[in-house]
Amino acid sequence: MNRESNKFYLFSGIIAFALCVLWVVFVKSVPYSDFNYYHTLAESIAHGGAWGNTYTSVGYAIVLGYVYKIFGVSIVVGKVFNLFLTLISYVTLFCLLKKLDISEAKRKIIFLMFIFFPCNIFYNSILAVEIFFTTFFLITANVYFSNNRFKYIIIGILTGIETMTKPFFIAIFFAIFLVELIKDRKIIKPLIHSITVLVICCIVVSPFVYRNTKMMGQYTGISNNGGIVLYINNNSQNTWGRWMDVAKVKDSIALTKEYKKANMTQKNHMLSAAAKKWIKSHPLGFAELGFKRLLNTYYVGDDIIYTFNGAGLGKTAEYMILVITNLIRNLVFIPATVGIIAYSVIVIGKIIKGKSDELDKFSLYALITFYMFTGVYFITEGQGRYAFPSILLLIYFFLSIVKVDKLFDREKTIFY
Repeated sequence: MNRESNKFYLFSGIIAFALCVLWVVFVKSVPYSDFNYYHTLAESIAHGGAWGNTYTSVGYAIVLGYVYKIFGVSIVVGKVFNLFLTLISYVTLFCLLKKLDISEAKRKIIFLMFIFFPCNIFYNSILAVEIFFTTFFLITANVYFSNNRFKYIIIGILTGIETMTKPFFIAIFFAIFLVELIKDRKIIKPLIHSITVLVICCIVVSPFVYRNTKMMGQYTGISNNGGIVLYINNNSQNTWGRWMDVAKVKDSIALTKEYKKANMTQKNHMLSAAAKKWIKSHPLGFAELGFKRLLNTYYVGDDIIYTFNGAGLGKTAEYMILVITNLIRNLVFIPATVGIIAYSVIVIGKIIKGKSDELDKFSLYALITFYMFTGVYFITEGQGRYAFPSILLLIYFFLSIVKVDKLFDREKTIFY
């Protein structure tokens, strides 16, 4: 039975991967905006150039740069690297699901929904951080739910890599602390484990922080774009919590002489201080923008548009793909949101009753990491592609509401 079960994962994985390859071959998108920046920076790194100028996090660009150095600078190489990461994510997800205390039918449905989810297919044709970041996120979860005695050290290393890609991921140490504190109802071990992750992560990123600090002449973290992201998304001219031109903010700091003369770290501090000042003086406006950001992130699937750039699919085809993928997205994400809210109530109830040790550990981990991602998007910016790392978490909670696995009988379904 186990052998037949494994064949299911193998064959479904082959079909999904074939679709990814076909998408890359026939939808020849051309990088633009952030995606062109990653490609250009990676090309520079491949030729011995600097690892960026401290403006934004460059973990993905650094790795892509060394891939280019080995295999040659080409957008095609970058897309093949995406396919490689996608394949790794399939294997990692398979290993993770085998560790969870759920039915085999549910495992297979989660696996199927994840590998055939539209984003996981069409993102292979764009040079974005999402596939890279999500693959390492899955590896991190897989290590966390393993019995490896050194797992917190390994997670610390992985967290360092992820933090170089998306700086907010350093908060995973606190997520682990909360999971273990709630589940085990003890504080010493969760504290030791989370501190271990944090310290190792800081060791991993410290050379880059030192490099940035030396470059700017003052302490500089992994990147300097946190301030501008906060500023352009939290002001009275921003109506949807999405990207806007910094110059269009009323009395924009970016237009002042002081700002223009400042270095990147100083600009980051100036923008961050201005954004925080606006937030404090407009709490309701900030909250409204925050919920709009979440709406944009989870329920507006316009991120597939990135794959159309230069592909020449035609307006009709682009529109149909956009409508279909948006429909699929919301059919999963809306019930998943209900599931997340429902499970949050359950968790609070268990904590109040002193029965939190009865909670399923992965469900708790999925809930807390989802809130970690969501909290960041609520404060900063809303974009459809930011939901990418949460796809597995949302599928998991979707199945807590839509009991698809209950429809399959052990002796009659193809899942067995």
